[in-house]
Amino acid sequence: MGMSVGNSDDNTDVMVDINTTPLIDVMLVLLIMFIITIPIQTHAVKMNMPVPNNAAPPPKPPEIVRIDLDFDGTIGWNGEIIQAGDRAAIEQRLLAISQMPDQPEVHLRPNKLVTYKHVAMIMATAQRLGVTKIGIVGNEQFL
Repeated sequence: MGMSVGNSDDNTDVMVDINTTPLIDVMLVLLIMFIITIPIQTHAVKMNMPVPNNAAPPPKPPEIVRIDLDFDGTIGWNGEIIQAGDRAAIEQRLLAISQMPDQPEVHLRPNKLVTYKHVAMIMATAQRLGVTKIGIVGNEQFL
């Protein structure tokens, strides 16, 4: 009696399928390890709240100087009219502002139709004299 170890015919087909069962087992073990090692997410929001300050509020609101520029170059200083060609008067007033220890805010309100040279003249003069708190307000008219 002999023992047959394979097919007796000459059909020698090689089985080329990979055994995926051990790969799936390794993948599941790695997945469980990753899930365990991930830190638990907290749902709290950490906020640094400001510390209450017991100091008194400022005694008065900041002073505001309003410079209005009309379409023809006429300058208004807090409602007082200064002529367009009177550059010395505007320089004198801006110099007085620049020499104050606590400078007031300067709000420059140009008209929609004023030429840029008038606006640039006032801004350049203010910068040259040392006025630091200057800004253009009323920009909504240019939309």
